[in-house]
Amino acid sequence: MSNIAARLERVPFCGFHKRLLLMGGLGYMFDAMDSASMAFVLPVISVAWTLSSFQTGLIASSTYLGYFAGALLAGLCGDRFGRRIVMMSALFIFCFASLISSQMNHWQAFYATRIFAGFGTGAESAIVSPFLSEFVSRRSRGAFTGALASFFSLGFVFAAVLGNLIIPHVENGWRVVVVITSLPVFVLLWWRRALPESPRWLETKGRLAEASAILDQIEAWAVKEGRSFEPFVESISTPVTPTSSSSFFSNLREIWSSKLRRTTAMSWTMWFAIAFSYFAFFTWIPSLLVQHGMTITRSFGFSLLMYTAQIPGYLSAAWINERFGRQASIVGYMALGGVSAIGMAMSHSTWQIAVAGICLSFFMNGTFSGVYAYTPEIFPTHLRATGMGASSAFGRIGATIAPIMVGLIYPVLGFAGVFGITTCVLAVGALTVMILGVPTRGLALEEISATQANASSERAQLDPHSSDA
Repeated sequence: MSNIAARLERVPFCGFHKRLLLMGGLGYMFDAMDSASMAFVLPVISVAWTLSSFQTGLIASSTYLGYFAGALLAGLCGDRFGRRIVMMSALFIFCFASLISSQMNHWQAFYATRIFAGFGTGAESAIVSPFLSEFVSRRSRGAFTGALASFFSLGFVFAAVLGNLIIPHVENGWRVVVVITSLPVFVLLWWRRALPESPRWLETKGRLAEASAILDQIEAWAVKEGRSFEPFVESISTPVTPTSSSSFFSNLREIWSSKLRRTTAMSWTMWFAIAFSYFAFFTWIPSLLVQHGMTITRSFGFSLLMYTAQIPGYLSAAWINERFGRQASIVGYMALGGVSAIGMAMSHSTWQIAVAGICLSFFMNGTFSGVYAYTPEIFPTHLRATGMGASSAFGRIGATIAPIMVGLIYPVLGFAGVFGITTCVLAVGALTVMILGVPTRGLALEEISATQANASSERAQLDPHSSDA
């Protein structure tokens, strides 16, 4: 472990970390609010613009198409130029694009601007977790990152509230909702003043004086609160060799090198499974309920109930992250999400749909709490943002495909077909994490990387043909 990392590991959880949690959490909340609002906008604009099922699905996937490019680019830029500038730039992009999209009058123009909004949300979502997790010690990192991801649920709940209160009751209410989602751009004024760069990233670039100065401020904060520091372990405080700036393709090659390809394959599969299943459900649920016989107003009310179930889902999984480990959290919640999807497919009455939907929301969002905590941990510091960004981007392929596929499958196979496919995808994801995942609970980020390197070396010795040429 580096000297910088050793100092970070001995700092107790304090007000500094709580402020970071709020900063990053607000970023996630705004991302979710922007994305989730589309579920309430779609039923309205599909009628107003006389859209086909395919066209509606295409618009639903537009955000996630931009998300793919944003997450991928954010990973590269985060490792090369720093986490802080990417996080701030992403917030500005998605707020500005969201504002522009509210003024569109044709579905093609709306589709194009939503791609740019998705670019910003993708970049934001991909950088926050690897960025802020680097400030937190092994003792509370899993719970911290899980709680950070729980702010997504607040964004969904706020979107559902706006969808219920404004869209059915205000003329052009969908435009008002989209404008509201662009207002968080003012948070940049706070971030610019109070958000520090990651000391771990600064150290990889040889900027030790800057890293040490930030650590001095963090330690002073903990001292002021009267917190007790953990013992400083000299044996693990070895220097980190600064890394040179790398290209996009070299970073991608490295995360698929013999040392990391097993980890990357697991991460990409995990992200694809949860993103596909999640967005197949949440993007289309109001429209599916309407087609199932409910009014738009009543379907929005059911959606709000399901979105509210996200909050305990995230928070319970955050606790499990720290108590039993990230793998247990992800596999368990994916499996229970699959069971809930089966229940949704077999539902006929209103109360059955409500109960199954609440359970599905609880467990699938709980899965994200584990995924956002786990992914940044399994990649080394100089590749952490790239690993997270690439995994998130690959997941968004699933998020892009899912709304279109639902639009094509539902008219043929109905509810059972949609949620049956969701169950199968979740099962594949859970098995992959169970078989290929690595334990991270109670380990410093640098210790996880060292453990993976040792395991890779052992596999290479057993099978020399598996190493890179």
